[in-house]
Amino acid sequence: MDFRILDASAFYAGIPFGSANDCYTTSLVYDEIKHIKKKQEVLQTLLETNRLKIRDPDKNSILLAINTSKNTGDYQQLSKQDLSIIALGLDLKGQIITDDFAISNVAKNLGLTISPVMTSGIRDIGKWFHYCPGCGSKPKNGKECPNCGTTLKKKLFKSEPSTNHFNN
Repeated sequence: MDFRILDASAFYAGIPFGSANDCYTTSLVYDEIKHIKKKQEVLQTLLETNRLKIRDPDKNSILLAINTSKNTGDYQQLSKQDLSIIALGLDLKGQIITDDFAISNVAKNLGLTISPVMTSGIRDIGKWFHYCPGCGSKPKNGKECPNCGTTLKKKLFKSEPSTNHFNN
């Protein structure tokens, strides 16, 4: 693969500045990271030499990313920037560079390839569910148990990644 899709953590780690690979990101992520003053000239050089490409994902890909993140229980942890990176991964069928667990979980559930930046990455993927450690109920959402008022916890129900056409 001769290109990468970068989230903000990849920029903060310096990935595009020391890489010979072409990089893609979304306008939302670029707006988030363009304040990197020391790297401002480098960002501009990457854009001018076409090694950094700003591309926004298709609306259908955004909807699929949103729906999948709601299904996995990661939606509340994801920003618009995060969802845009997942959607761009769907559009380009490329490798996403991130250390974000929620991005990684949703992307892997969609059959996308993830490469961590400064961590070992995630081992398990699946769906989050809430449960009450007090009475054992399993409410769909919220912070407190509607039955007993105990603070809810969440746990990952492990699953296999999707085998869809995005993995080709």
